[in-house]
Amino acid sequence: MKATGIVRRIDDLGRVVIPKEIRRTLRLREGTPLEIFTDREGEIILKKYSPMVELTAFASQYADAMAQSTGLMVCITDRDQVIAVAGGPRKDVIGKPVSKQLENAVGERETVLAARDDKNFFSMTEDDMEGVSAIAVAPIICEGDAIGSVALLSRDARTRLGDPEMKLVTTAAGFLGRQMEG
Repeated sequence: MKATGIVRRIDDLGRVVIPKEIRRTLRLREGTPLEIFTDREGEIILKKYSPMVELTAFASQYADAMAQSTGLMVCITDRDQVIAVAGGPRKDVIGKPVSKQLENAVGERETVLAARDDKNFFSMTEDDMEGVSAIAVAPIICEGDAIGSVALLSRDARTRLGDPEMKLVTTAAGFLGRQMEG
């Protein structure tokens, strides 16, 4: 655990303010759900809650099936990081924070279909994903909340993604959203 040197007092309602610098660094916004843990040494641990974590194993299997049937790379994310990858370099992408552009697209519930030379093209992660030439992205909606995304990525510059790929990611996102509700 990393010490920040910041000390806060508990107010009369039992609240503690998380400093702005920490909220910005960890992308904590008003309304962000947090899990609260305690350990034997009396430490309190706050962790961003992601409902998608419950689906990680299932999402990985789903991504594998999509990658096998399309021959494309598949990424499934929650709001903060990539939780499942298939058809590409898993260890380079899994667990990486999503890019600001993807975070905004999910938050705005936007679907994106773009080639690298389009103005609306973006990388899935904060690190540029080398070799990706086209993306099709759809947000995962669960009980009215945007909780993540499903994306198909092409690494072949000659491949243009279109309506079939967009329908596939939209269907996958809808299916995963319903799985979360059930």
